[in-house]
Amino acid sequence: MRVVSLVPSVTETLLAWGIEPVACTRFCEQPSLRHVGGTKDPDIAAIAALLPDVVIVDREENRRDDADAMVGRGLKVVDLHVTSLVSAVEETNRLASMVGGSRVRDLSVGSTPVRIRAFVPIWRRPWMTINAMTYGASLLASIGVGVSHSASPVAYPEVSGDELARLESDEGVSVVLLPTEPYAFTERHVPEVVGASGIADVRIVDGRDLFWWGARSEGARERLADQLGDLLG
Repeated sequence: MRVVSLVPSVTETLLAWGIEPVACTRFCEQPSLRHVGGTKDPDIAAIAALLPDVVIVDREENRRDDADAMVGRGLKVVDLHVTSLVSAVEETNRLASMVGGSRVRDLSVGSTPVRIRAFVPIWRRPWMTINAMTYGASLLASIGVGVSHSASPVAYPEVSGDELARLESDEGVSVVLLPTEPYAFTERHVPEVVGASGIADVRIVDGRDLFWWGARSEGARERLADQLGDLLG
């Protein structure tokens, strides 16, 4: 089957199953594979020229207009939608059934009490974070980490400077988790975050572990739990 993957976590999962996509995006971190643009700006003409059997997209990663444009060219597009650990397992297994991959086991853990609350910025200038109805928040919740802005009606809300300064008092935040993607946070951003939030405990986490679902999910949860083990008890 000729598969084009426009979702980094799907590309990684396909390769873990021994299935090599005919093309992927430049954000999939696979330099040996052909690239057909990015997640938000795919080269639709190049994709069509590859005559794929299926193009995999995800509502959280890709634009609806691009998916519609590919359908308009007669391409088969499969639209995945992952917003939690439960839906990650469901969609991974749907993908497995489609391409002949390995099904993954149920990763749900029931109700896990919140032991700590974290601020998880995904962007800077403006600051943006995640609400509870996102895969990253669901993954953290499964190990006892709640997120600030969990009740926001927007999946990825902007956070003002005033809100940032009140995270500890208003949201009970005790730690900031800086993911390495989608914004490439590094240690050089730590002083800025400490100064803006007043929260001294700031940790860099692998953004792929936090936001890439599929073959990575089970190991990612274990790595995050280990990294935060001193806080979780």
